[in-house]
Amino acid sequence: MALVRVNGIEVYYEEHGSGPALLLIPGLGGDSRIFGGVTGTLAASSHVIVFDLRGGGRSDKPPGPYTIEQMADDAEGLLDVLRIERAVVLGYSMGGRVALSLALDHSTRVRRLVLAATSARTPPSRIVSRRWLALEVLSRLPAPRRERQPRWAWECQRRASRTYDATTRLGEIAIPTLILHGRRDHMAPLLLARAMHEAITGSALVEVPGGHISLLTRERRRFARELAVFVAS
Repeated sequence: MALVRVNGIEVYYEEHGSGPALLLIPGLGGDSRIFGGVTGTLAASSHVIVFDLRGGGRSDKPPGPYTIEQMADDAEGLLDVLRIERAVVLGYSMGGRVALSLALDHSTRVRRLVLAATSARTPPSRIVSRRWLALEVLSRLPAPRRERQPRWAWECQRRASRTYDATTRLGEIAIPTLILHGRRDHMAPLLLARAMHEAITGSALVEVPGGHISLLTRERRRFARELAVFVAS
């Protein structure tokens, strides 16, 4: 566990296990703890790096605005600090858009791409509410008060996610890509995951039961299994 300076801010990260580098990117309002249920399993065969995005968790929360591209630059900066040339990159929910930006704008750093419970754009009707976030995510992640995300930082992340749209660029992705998605995901509708699958040549789509966070809860064993196989292939 450590803090490193990246792009002018302090970024919190953790490393677990050894093997192929696997970078895990959390979503809106979340932080590295959302992967707590799968990190140990993945670390058995991979060098797992989890970190907190700017504005979240134990990373700095600078004044906004933020952009998805900026967060992708932070991720690349962390890889630089850790001297990791290329990694398998997984993004969950909003983190999937960060992973997309990293794959599109820093393609030499991404060996394989995993898009989990995410989409290339956020439909206006699906913008997550603060209340939903508290009920579905933060309630599962007990944290000291000093680590809780201020509302304004959450808003900065939300605006970054809302304004990002990589739909027209998906055809540029030429690396192996795995898409993992819940069939009853109401925040990132399954139709958008299927659209990404059609647009990214050679991608694989795995649909699982449940909604937006099912991959990290009741389907976490399958999530970890599918990911471990993909990383090793």
